[in-house]
Amino acid sequence: MKLEIISPDKSVFTGEVSLVQLPGIDGSFEILNNHAPLISVLKKGKIKVIDDQHKERFFEVNGGVIEVLKNKVLILAE
Repeated sequence: MKLEIISPDKSVFTGEVSLVQLPGIDGSFEILNNHAPLISVLKKGKIKVIDDQHKERFFEVNGGVIEVLKNKVLILAE
């Protein structure tokens, strides 16, 4: 699936990933390939990404919003 993480200043990450783990306001959750459509609010914490090369990457956020639709994940992060 395609992941795009955008902050107010710049595009932080764009690429193909197999897993995204996020700090939701009601608890941590994961997005995998073919996930149902979703819109949610994020709290301060770490976003964990496993890319298509099976490499783990982490991104610190101070909150934000996530949208999942048709194997595209868009994160608007602070």
